[in-house]
Amino acid sequence: MRNVTKIKPDVLDQNCPSRQALDRLADKWTCLIVYALLDGPRRHGELKRAIGGISQKMLTQTLRNMEADGLAERTVINVIPPHVEYRLTPLGQTLTSPLVAICQWAMDHLTDIQAARAHAAQVHHARDTIAR
Repeated sequence: MRNVTKIKPDVLDQNCPSRQALDRLADKWTCLIVYALLDGPRRHGELKRAIGGISQKMLTQTLRNMEADGLAERTVINVIPPHVEYRLTPLGQTLTSPLVAICQWAMDHLTDIQAARAHAAQVHHARDTIAR
């Protein structure tokens, strides 16, 4: 067994492994795949259809990274033709509450964010106009 040094995790420290975990979890594709898997296992094609805008390459890469991090598990189903399903592991399922809360927040505050962006664009445009 490998010797693992116990250190206090600090996501603000760029060299801390917890920062790498946060980087992976904060990735938009990881979040969307976890969200898509909350209701149970899905096949690769189902995930691709469910997650608008994700490329085949990015879906495959993200699923592999999630497997490596212990968040998702890949199961080959022996039928003809064979197919593969992905599901959240128990570790991946621990993301349910925080991720659902973040997704709900985004949906609940969408109009506020859109209004803030529109205001910022107007301010930026006014600054550019004055600067000329």
